[in-house]
Amino acid sequence: MRIPMIAGNWKMNKTLDEALELVKDIKNEERDKDVEAVLCIPYVNLTEVKKLIEDTDIKLGAQNVHWEDSGAYTGEISPLMLKNIGVEYVIIGHSERRQYFNETDEIVNKKVKAVLNHGLKPILCVGETLAEREKGIEEDIVGEQIKNALEGISEEDASNIVIAYEPIWAIGTGKTASSKDANTMLGFIRNILGDIYNKDLKNNIRILYGGSVKPANIKELMAEDEIDGALVGGASLKKDDFLSLINY
Repeated sequence: MRIPMIAGNWKMNKTLDEALELVKDIKNEERDKDVEAVLCIPYVNLTEVKKLIEDTDIKLGAQNVHWEDSGAYTGEISPLMLKNIGVEYVIIGHSERRQYFNETDEIVNKKVKAVLNHGLKPILCVGETLAEREKGIEEDIVGEQIKNALEGISEEDASNIVIAYEPIWAIGTGKTASSKDANTMLGFIRNILGDIYNKDLKNNIRILYGGSVKPANIKELMAEDEIDGALVGGASLKKDDFLSLINY
């Protein structure tokens, strides 16, 4: 059985004081313990937030990583550093990383491998632009992203990956893919995984939807059989909204 996940991607938001205040509020409220809650927060907040959630089942995630363990890479953070402070999940290949920082499928693949090598769990993001969807090539784009990201990765390692489908045109725009459209794409992704690996992995790997997910649409999305949760941006920055998603 796939455990539902709600992962909050804070992006470049929240000072340390603001982060601690929000996390205290979240941890003190009742949450559905059958839903895995993950906070993917800025690097500078990771250590202190980890201390705060130590006695809870809330999981800690980073938003990016470098593929080397150490070296002359000014400004970068390695998977070894993240593991050392108790990070469990790492977002890799988010569309904003691809768009603004020129991350390619090859870079995404290197990062996924590096994270897995250290026992961390990637949240691998894939998704198409509006232009690509309007051309009817969304499956070609997403299929290629999946295959390239997983190149050279064993079935055993792949079982520790979470995939997040985020149509780029729905991120931060207020637009959301219909629950049926999202479910169809997640089913397509699951079939791709079955082609690469096997039926067991295809059926057991968790696939999230992301793109303007909010309390008003979470129940409808989670009613679909392929959707195992959500990677959430803006709604993860407010206690009541984030809790509403977890308690859908």
